Amino acid sequence: MFITPAYAQAAGAAGAPGGFAAFGQFLPLILIFVIMYFLLIRPQQKKAKEHKTMVETLRRGDMVVTQGGIIGKVTHVREEGELEVEIAANVKVRVLKQTILQVLSKTEPASNDN
Repeated sequence: MFITPAYAQAAGAAGAPGGFAAFGQFLPLILIFVIMYFLLIRPQQKKAKEHKTMVETLRRGDMVVTQGGIIGKVTHVREEGELEVEIAANVKVRVLKQTILQVLSKTEPASNDN
């Protein structure tokens, strides 16, 4: 009633025909997701993969640091996902493999020279 006919027609013609206008509205959201993937998700996946490889290659004699800050030498690797770590002379603790934060020094594999 208070809207003039010319204004009502102009408002209806403002939207572009087709689906491109709807895609244009979601383009910033898509760009934000792509940026988040490359800045957050991808590096986190890479770091998790490196940690898994490090944990799988642990062997007896490696010096390790646990997430609790305990430094010790691996004395036994168990199949259940556990390690036996010697933290002092004749003091051994059992820790989960996943709690190993860092390997300080790796031991060299035994040679096959007999």
